[in-house]
Amino acid sequence: MKGTLKEHERVVADRVLDEESAKREHLVVALSGAHAYGFPSPDSDLDLKSIHVAPTAVLLGLQPKHITAERLQVVDGVEVDYSSNELQPVLQGILQGNGNYLERVLGAICVRASPELEGLKPLVRAVMSRRVHRHYRGFAHGQLREWEKSGFKSAKKLLYVLRTTLTGTHALRTGTVETDVTELLDLYGFSEAHALVEQKRRGEKSELPEELSQKWRAEVARSFEVLDAAVPESVLPEDPPEEAVLALEAWMLDLRRRHFDVRRGA
Repeated sequence: MKGTLKEHERVVADRVLDEESAKREHLVVALSGAHAYGFPSPDSDLDLKSIHVAPTAVLLGLQPKHITAERLQVVDGVEVDYSSNELQPVLQGILQGNGNYLERVLGAICVRASPELEGLKPLVRAVMSRRVHRHYRGFAHGQLREWEKSGFKSAKKLLYVLRTTLTGTHALRTGTVETDVTELLDLYGFSEAHALVEQKRRGEKSELPEELSQKWRAEVARSFEVLDAAVPESVLPEDPPEEAVLALEAWMLDLRRRHFDVRRGA
């Protein structure tokens, strides 16, 4: 986990994931939220985003189910936000440029993974396309609205805007998924935002001094310009290549055959 979690947080994560793994087979569990974005504070929650593989028999039955699992609970003083999505809708989302799902497969902070994940990663890289622009731009606009609702005071909400636009920019320009905003700020001309990171690391509800708030109200629009400018210069194709999509589908079908009736707890 790259040292991002304290020992107590690791113990809690293991406890929760042991319980959830008894119910479903995880392909991957990725650390998300402030811990993955480079600005955790002492009171940040533990954000665990997963992909699981349902038994093929469940998907082919009279009432097929792509079950989404969610759990929000305080465990031994740590707030845990766990969610898991079934493989097929995740791969469909990846083909549409869904960054949330891309980050689960290709993000740097993997908490748990099955052996199949390594075979999936190159296939997902091969289907990445400029469709990621729409996802990251829309996500960033949503976070911008949340920052506005905070009266332009929340350091967290502002950093979510920058994190999202710059992760999208980097994906378009390099084909690489990088969620840690501190790795991206200098690359894309936002070095002064390191002060925001330090502010956020003091606490989840840290508020910006008026001077910083005023400065970034004018500056934040530039991150959207940087994201938009990356599209015509992107190393990614306009759409996922057909051969890569077929290879991804073949991988999924092979996995389905091998997991026809592997059932876990209810």
